[in-house]
Amino acid sequence: MTVPATKKDFMIVNIGPHHPSMHGVLRLIVTLDGEDVIDYEPILGYLHKGMEKIAKN
Repeated sequence: MTVPATKKDFMIVNIGPHHPSMHGVLRLIVTLDGEDVIDYEPILGYLHKGMEKIAKN
């Protein structure tokens, strides 16, 4: 008896900061196979230099 090969469905998850002021700074598109990370794509955004000044003080 032969068993046909099944296609694996990967889960794609978007991960990034959840604070409104950090919108667009970093986004990770992660491809998962169950609990295993298959691939990820980091997307770096723009952080206004005023945020850096606030963080220094």
